[in-house]
Amino acid sequence: MFRGAMVAIVTPFKNGGLDEKAFRDLIEFQITNGTHAIVPCGTTGESATLSFEEHERVVEIALEQVNRRVPVIAGTGSNNTSEAIRLTRHAKKAGAAAVLMISPYYNKPTQEGLYQHFKAVAEAVDIPIVLYNIPGRTAVNMEPDTIARLARIDNIIGIKEAAGTMKQITDIIARCDDDFMVVSGEDHLTFPLLCVGGKGVISVVSNIAPRDMANLCDVFFEGRFEDARKLYYRLLPLCHALFIETNPAPVKAALAMMKKIESDEVRLPLAPMAPANRLRLKSALEAYGLL
Repeated sequence: MFRGAMVAIVTPFKNGGLDEKAFRDLIEFQITNGTHAIVPCGTTGESATLSFEEHERVVEIALEQVNRRVPVIAGTGSNNTSEAIRLTRHAKKAGAAAVLMISPYYNKPTQEGLYQHFKAVAEAVDIPIVLYNIPGRTAVNMEPDTIARLARIDNIIGIKEAAGTMKQITDIIARCDDDFMVVSGEDHLTFPLLCVGGKGVISVVSNIAPRDMANLCDVFFEGRFEDARKLYYRLLPLCHALFIETNPAPVKAALAMMKKIESDEVRLPLAPMAPANRLRLKSALEAYGLL
């Protein structure tokens, strides 16, 4: 259903609140540069520190601004199943094409608990669901057998996989039908994932280099594998630079340096980048030609 470079878009803040104009401008920047889908309210969008009202407003603004030009896949995950259902119902009502649902964090559910959580949301809301596995943030890895079991539920259509290993990626692809979408949740694994049958990436790097990340996916699907490989290695230093501190502090700092947002403000408990790391990031952006 979806493939290519899908941006895990930041939520810009200004003086503690949502900077709506900057958010709309970022969406236009993405669409102009070929991004294949907009993904608001994910990890990069700081969903964990948005109020319900802010979360719903960010999704609504994204849908208004996109105006059906590309799909919007709204983040609706929670470690509370009833909250996840509430956010997913809102996303469907607002008109999202699909939702992205992170594994419940902090609770440390069993594999059966993970299955029952996602099954409950899928049964409560008839909307395409993309699972999101990122054990480094949730403390629990969703195992390939659990993912394959969930893939048999009609409206669970894919997974954003960010366990960080090609073994997990290939195990998922091997266990699931070809129409189950596996996309990278880590920019530095995008090209390897495409080579083993993945469908794309939900990307942090696309926030600052959307054209190149979209082109990487486009030329790969056209069969121009060497061109895709070259783009991958060109992008790789950015993939590393945007994670020298906890995401999304570096990507927000980068967007501020590029004058795409007015403020690189993040919400506590995240903090602005350390000065030394900010200089490292600036050097990477200059080397790439973004500054």
